[in-house]
Amino acid sequence: MSIKNIEQQQKQPLFTTTQINLHNLVSYIFIFSFGLIFGTTLSFYLKDISFNFQLNQFSSPFQNLPPPPHHPSTPTTATHPIGLADILEPPSATHDMNDEELFWRASMVPRVKEYPFKQVPKVAFMFLVRGAVTLAPLWEMFFKGHEGYYSIYVHSSPEFNESVLERSVFYNRRIPSKEVQWGMFNMLEAERRLLANSLLDISNQRFVLLSESCIPLFNFTTVYNHLIASTKVFVESYDFPSPVGRGRYNRKMLPLINLHQWRKGSQWFQIDRDLAIEVISDTKYATVFKKHCKPSCFSDEHYLPTFVFIKYQRNWNRTLTLVDWRKRGSHPTSFRRNEVTVEFLERLRSDGGRRQCGGGGGKACYLFARKFSGDTLSRLLKFAPSVMHFN
Repeated sequence: MSIKNIEQQQKQPLFTTTQINLHNLVSYIFIFSFGLIFGTTLSFYLKDISFNFQLNQFSSPFQNLPPPPHHPSTPTTATHPIGLADILEPPSATHDMNDEELFWRASMVPRVKEYPFKQVPKVAFMFLVRGAVTLAPLWEMFFKGHEGYYSIYVHSSPEFNESVLERSVFYNRRIPSKEVQWGMFNMLEAERRLLANSLLDISNQRFVLLSESCIPLFNFTTVYNHLIASTKVFVESYDFPSPVGRGRYNRKMLPLINLHQWRKGSQWFQIDRDLAIEVISDTKYATVFKKHCKPSCFSDEHYLPTFVFIKYQRNWNRTLTLVDWRKRGSHPTSFRRNEVTVEFLERLRSDGGRRQCGGGGGKACYLFARKFSGDTLSRLLKFAPSVMHFN
């Protein structure tokens, strides 16, 4: 082979340009096809995972929620079907509800007015006391033989821990209580707490607020009939243009409460179920009083009289609890042992014969009286059976 032929072979390329381009094109097509197939497969796979995740979310809305709270007091299995008698069973005075839960529960009202059962209306006697019910033996005598016509609720200081005999009508009648200070808003809160607890018993139709120094002036039958027959409530509410009346009004209560609506009255009321529900359901007026009726204002003397004047017209506009304010001062007269005689009690019962009650009928003007000190108990027990016609 000549040198010329060898040089020509060396100059000639092993692959032509056309062959190289074709080879590259085939490689690109292969890579692109592989990427397209891989991407499409991966896309479908990811979409399937996302769809299944969303489907599980919609099909199991409670999957990620915590389990419902367990209530130890609620039985998991009923031993017998719950009937009307179980619902109507008077609840215990003790419970673990806080005030917010209690007021919500007590504010429930049946929309059907007619009861599907024969109801015996009861009177709730609510004792707002500091410790023991000092004159309890007298009240024991008053209540004796009238079971099923009354309920008893006691609100006392949380620090008070004196036990009550099991045979007493006051046994286990103490409600969950909080500290109460004279002249403070927490006294009104205690009254509302008593009402709320009393409302848990649907048979309670009348509500009477009493203190440890209160006594009944008549026997149970007279008191019961007078309260149940009344078509109105007994809340003392009047305009008092003086420093201890209008002078306690706070202009910051505007626009909800104006001076012409401001009222004063005794805290010892006797009301019906409708008004009791209104009182414990109220957040508007109670909030204003809590914020603007400070200690020198005395919410317990103004809240209910003002609330009733504005919201509730069926009121006899007086209390059935006799209090002697003839001695000037912040507190009424307190009766002592030597004052308690037959003549004295008869005078209280007739209020000197000056007027008659306009409530449920009869000649009783005042059904209750205060303030009786603890040392009057022995004489009250001695005279009550004959004067007040107990038993």
